[in-house]
Amino acid sequence: MRKQGRKLRLQEQPFAVLAVLLERPGDIVSREELCARLWPADTFVEFDHSLNTAVNKLREALGDSASSPRFIETVARRGYRFLAAVRWEKDVTHAAGAAAEPAPPELPKPHRSAIRGLFGLIQIMYLVFYIEALIHWQGIERVSWTAAHRVVFVCIVLISASIGIPVRLYLISAGAFDYSRLGEKFHPIFPGLFALDELWAIAPFLIVDRIGLGSALGATAALLYVPFAERTLVRMAYSSADYFKSAESRSGL
Repeated sequence: MRKQGRKLRLQEQPFAVLAVLLERPGDIVSREELCARLWPADTFVEFDHSLNTAVNKLREALGDSASSPRFIETVARRGYRFLAAVRWEKDVTHAAGAAAEPAPPELPKPHRSAIRGLFGLIQIMYLVFYIEALIHWQGIERVSWTAAHRVVFVCIVLISASIGIPVRLYLISAGAFDYSRLGEKFHPIFPGLFALDELWAIAPFLIVDRIGLGSALGATAALLYVPFAERTLVRMAYSSADYFKSAESRSGL
């Protein structure tokens, strides 16, 4: 036990009384309970006298008095009560650590309009890809490396572009009108959108004869990353916290 950083000398029994009182601060602890906790049943001792002595020594160590108690109050014919507020060491250590630890600096958050604008530009890029592919689909037959399976490649391009156009129009309109549930709706369609985007990542190789192999590889590498950028932008603009907040408002919580 310490007081103002100074270690106090306290015998075993007074310390045991203090420990019992601190377990239930503000509550009355009966003399019978104290005697049962301090001395086993087979101990032969004058309990009342020994308890009074222990309490007096404890008050002396704390600088307390029975007439005007600040720590230990005597409740007539009932027992004792610890009056002062009690804070356990783990709580004090946690509070001290929290106070000493500097708060992490708040990271700058991009403006949602900029995030939505980037997301919309990605959708427009893919929309241009699809429309160009549908307009010039016959040019696929002239690509040398598709010669063995021209019909298959033409079907893949036509079908995927036809599916991609309405999807991109939906995402463009949802971002433009700042649809609050875009984050919620984007999550279930992302696996299909990811497959579609990864398939169209090889689109630069359809014009490899005009742009060269190096440019086609670079463009494909960039397009392979775009689906992850889409998901990140959606999560930045339409975080889960915003979604739950809007969900609570819709449900009336």
